[in-house]
Amino acid sequence: MKVIASSLRKGNVVEIEDRLYVILNAENFHPGKGTPVTQVDMRRISDGTKVSERWRTTEQVERAHVDERDYDFLYEDGEGFHFMQPESYEQITVSPDVVGDYKTLLTEGLRVSLKVYQDVAIALELPQKMTVEIADTEPVIKGQTSTSSYKPATLTNGLRVMVPPHISAGTRIVITTADMAYVERARD
Repeated sequence: MKVIASSLRKGNVVEIEDRLYVILNAENFHPGKGTPVTQVDMRRISDGTKVSERWRTTEQVERAHVDERDYDFLYEDGEGFHFMQPESYEQITVSPDVVGDYKTLLTEGLRVSLKVYQDVAIALELPQKMTVEIADTEPVIKGQTSTSSYKPATLTNGLRVMVPPHISAGTRIVITTADMAYVERARD
C-alpha cells in the first residue's frame, strides 16, 4: 500500500527495493524556501543496519502490510524474549535486537504490541506510561524542596531516572517509556 512520506510514524514498516525497514524516527521539515521534506531514520529488518533517508513530503512510499497484535511478556532465556498472545495462547520468540533498550522495562505479564511480518517479530511497542518502583534515591536535603530541582533515583529494574525531592525509596512512580522521564507518583 502506497502512502505519502509525511504520514510515516515510528514503528511503521516500509518496503524499499524489496527490503523491509522499520521506522525508528520520522520528522517533517518545512523550510521557509524550498520543498518540505520528511527525514526518516530506519533499521533494515534483515540485518539490523540503520539507514537515514530523506523524501519530499508528497512522495509515495510503499508501506508493508504487517500484522499488529497484543502479546503478554513471559520470560527471557538464551533464545530470546518469549511472548504469548492472550486469546490464542500462541507463543512467539523475539530476538534481543528487536527488544533493544526496552529490555529493562519488560516485566512478567506486561502487555505489549508486537508487529509481526511472516511469523517474525520485527518491532515492539510498549505502553506509553508504566508504573515502576524506586529502589534507591538520595535523601531530601533541608531547604532543597522549595526549588524545582530533581534528584537521581534508581528503579528496581536498575534504570536511573530524575525524580522530585519528595520521592523516597519504595515509592511507586509513573514514567513515560519514550524518554524514561518521571510523570507522577503512582495512585495505587
